[in-house]
Formats: sequence, C-alpha cells, structure tokens
Amino acid sequence: MLFNKRFMVSFNPFQSKTWRSPASTAWAKALGRLLPLVAIALFCSSCSNAFLSNLPYNPWAQIELPVSATVLDLAFTDSDPNHGWLVGTEATLLETFDGGNTWEQRALALESNNYRFSSIDFKGDEGWVVGEPAIMLNTKDGGSSWSRIPLSEKLPGAPLVVTALGPDTAEMVTDVAAIYRTEDGGRNWKALVQDAAGVVRNIARSPDGGYVSVSARGNFYSTWEPGELDWEPHQRTSSRRVQNMGYRPDGSLWLLAKGGSVQFGEDPLDVEAWGKMVTPEFASSWGLLDLAYRTPEEVWVSGGGGNLLVSEDGGQTWMRDQDVGDLPSNFYRVIFSDQNHGFVLGQAGTLLKYDAMAAPAA
Repeated sequence: MLFNKRFMVSFNPFQSKTWRSPASTAWAKALGRLLPLVAIALFCSSCSNAFLSNLPYNPWAQIELPVSATVLDLAFTDSDPNHGWLVGTEATLLETFDGGNTWEQRALALESNNYRFSSIDFKGDEGWVVGEPAIMLNTKDGGSSWSRIPLSEKLPGAPLVVTALGPDTAEMVTDVAAIYRTEDGGRNWKALVQDAAGVVRNIARSPDGGYVSVSARGNFYSTWEPGELDWEPHQRTSSRRVQNMGYRPDGSLWLLAKGGSVQFGEDPLDVEAWGKMVTPEFASSWGLLDLAYRTPEEVWVSGGGGNLLVSEDGGQTWMRDQDVGDLPSNFYRVIFSDQNHGFVLGQAGTLLKYDAMAAPAA
C-alpha cells in the first residue's frame, strides 16, 4: 500500500496537462522576456534623471598624441604655464610647450618600455615621476634632463603618487599606502606612517597634506593627516563598493561608487559626514571613474565608454557632454589646474583639452 500510495502521488491519473502548440509556447516565452524590459522602460521614463539632457555646448577638444598608450597623469612647470609633461603606460613621457595643444615624445634610457608611469608633479622647474615596476625619475631643469632615483628593494609596494613640495623635497605614496618624504633629492626617505593601509585602488592628497585612500576591493576607505602614525579606516557609506575618492574645494570629501553613484561630504572636519548618494543617470551602464571641480560649483565626472558628465550647481542637477560620447575610450582622469585649464585623460592615446572660449562666460 505504501508503494501504491507513492505511485499514485507521482502518477495521479486525474492530473491533466493542457496541451499548447509550439507557436503559443514561443509567444509566451517572448512575452515573458518582453514584460520586464517594458517595466524597466516605464520606470526609467518616470525618472527625471533616467536619461540626462545633452550639454548645449562642448568645451572639450580632442588632442592628437604621437602615442597610442593610455595616459595617466599630467603636470605643468611653475615657471612656464605652457610647458608641461604627460605620462602613461609603456614608459610614455610627452612634452608640450604650447599649453597642451601639441605634444612630442621624449625617449628615456630605460632597460624596457614596460613601465607604467602613474604620477608626475612639478614645483618650480623640479619635477618627479613615479611608476611600476618600482621606478622614480627626477629633473631639476624642467625636464631637459631626467635622472633615475634608486629605490630600495625593501620598499613596500610600488610608487603610485608623487607630490613635489619644494627644492629637493617630495612625498611618495606606494600602492599599499606607505607614505615617504625626502628632503635631500631622494637620497634618503622618511616613513610617515608605521604601517601601510594595504593594497589600494587609488589615493588622493589634500592641499594641506592629508590623504584619502580606497581599498583595492572598494569595501572601505582610509584617511591620514600629517602627524598621525597610522591610517584611520572607515566603512563605506552604502552597500555599493567605492570606486574613487578625493577632496572638494572646501576640504570635504567626494566619493564615486560602483553603479555610477556620486556622494559629497558635508563637513571638512568629519570624514564620515556624508550627504545623500545620488545617481546622475540611471540608464547609464558605464561606471564613473574620476571627478574634478572647475569652479566651486561646476563639477565634471569622467567614466567608461566616453562618459563625461557635468553639474553646474554643485551636484544637484547633471548634464551629459554627448559630443565626446562617441569616442572609443574610457576616460580615467579629469584634471583642472585652474578654471580655464583642464584635461581629460583616457586610454589608447586619448586626450581632451578644455577650451574656455567654447564655454559660456561664468
């Protein structure tokens, strides 16, 4: 009886199946796939920022470069604002004398071109370049000649960011957030933190010498102020992993999160005081990678797939610069040295220059 009961449950003759033709089955499957897309479209159409309005002007001009490498950082000498340098992958070192309109490649006596120059900075005519595998270059004559600074094999991590501070003086941060300072042209370095913060995604320096770093996985961020012995870790502000962070003009922080979200700090003295996280454009599937202020109210955000967004009211409303959206490049960095001079750095030799004459008068 037990066997029969199981058999009857499994093969109940009174349970019938409705026969459907192959055509109706295919239609039902297609309808099932279509309904979620319709729902998403209806949802997005009801959102004011589902699709951003196009910027009515385009202040960015594409600059031709003599290389196809990805460019990562840029700096101009203090003595001549038109004389600058651009660095990137494949040991790329480019020089300009006309404010960045044209660039010329400069060769270095290196054993290979496999270096990734990640950071460059100048104070006066003294400049520094760092990258990986661990390498540091120094010039004291605006780049007419470059010398290689020996680095210890015991250096924790590879140099990631360098900041020129004065004659023979610079700070270097590695990709595990070890901070060092030299005051004798790189012959000796003093560690400013006892322990590194661990592998980081990126690091930014404030004008007063503080740092903020994002962990490699984006699950937390850390801050450091001059005089402190260790980094102070902080939990991320939401379930979304942190992509990048930096400093606002008032000294508070900004944050970009996975999924194209932006968040602004509310207090320069409290690194855990944050405003509401916003997503400038819900329909965009490309992540946001970097942020920079042209003025205290005008904010530019760069991202993957030619994504370039701007807010002219401090982040309350946003527009898209669609004129550069067709460029086949990810925009990794956006940099403003002042409100009239800015650049967007991307992959495969992509460089955009800000044209103040093409923008409306402030």
